[in-house]
Amino acid sequence: MTPDSPTSRPTIHKQVLTLSVLSLGYLLLSFILVGFKPDQLFLIALVNGLYYASTPTRKFIIGFSIFLVYWIIFDYMKAFPNYQYAFVHIESLYSLEKTLFGISDGQSILTPNEYWLAHRTPFLDILTGVLYLTWIPIPLLFGTYLFFRNRPAFFPFALTFVLVNFLGFVVYYLYPAAPPWYVQLYGFTFHEHTPGNTAGLANFDRLVGVPIFAGIYAKSSNVFAAMPSLHSSYPVIVLYYGLKNRLGLVNVFFALVMAGIWFSAVYNSHHYVLDVTGGLLSALAGIILFNQLRRTSCLNAFMRWLLKLTV
Repeated sequence: MTPDSPTSRPTIHKQVLTLSVLSLGYLLLSFILVGFKPDQLFLIALVNGLYYASTPTRKFIIGFSIFLVYWIIFDYMKAFPNYQYAFVHIESLYSLEKTLFGISDGQSILTPNEYWLAHRTPFLDILTGVLYLTWIPIPLLFGTYLFFRNRPAFFPFALTFVLVNFLGFVVYYLYPAAPPWYVQLYGFTFHEHTPGNTAGLANFDRLVGVPIFAGIYAKSSNVFAAMPSLHSSYPVIVLYYGLKNRLGLVNVFFALVMAGIWFSAVYNSHHYVLDVTGGLLSALAGIILFNQLRRTSCLNAFMRWLLKLTV
């Protein structure tokens, strides 16, 4: 029996029906939870277009549906703000950051964010902005590389990525936390419905003359989700699987990007050093947990099923 034989895969009519139901269900649920947005139509067009365009693109979008699940859940978090379920930590996190990582500057002790706010340079504004733009493209490009060059290695990477995000989401709801820029703008007073803010990345937008980060942070799901920094988690996952796949000097690049993103998060007042540390620990926890789950027959069967769908 060949992989493309009628008895080994759904008929075209069943595929069309299934994808149509999923697409309409997504649009309906999205409208109920977060309202209509053009992004939703773009996603539906992308998924359907790749699915029907050719066999290789269909396999690709099936594999990358793992990342789509993450994106959709992240978007739906707008409907359930974490500050409605737990106390938001603002002053306590700031004070702990200053106690552990405070920097002497004249007569004052500053958090690292405050220090860099007072010592910004155009060079670092551009460099950190470029680095911060890589936090999603590099994992996706690395995942694309694995998908086409080593498909059995792609699914552990993709599933670890999603698992780390889910661990981070749990912490967001257990420990809502304000980012450093919030303290700079609002002090220690809690204001719900606070919009997203580009913070130090506004300098990058100004220098390049394009509101790149302004557009990104206008779509922020929740500003009180600074701990852990999942921006800081992603390059750790990429480096880990880069090392597992023995990519040589490419891993040096991954390590430099990882350190750069960590610094950028602090430099631009989007995260405390504590948030970055939380992101590192979340990534390590997700990697360890996934490796433990790989010993179970259920997860192995699930990955074999995914692999069969995309061979």
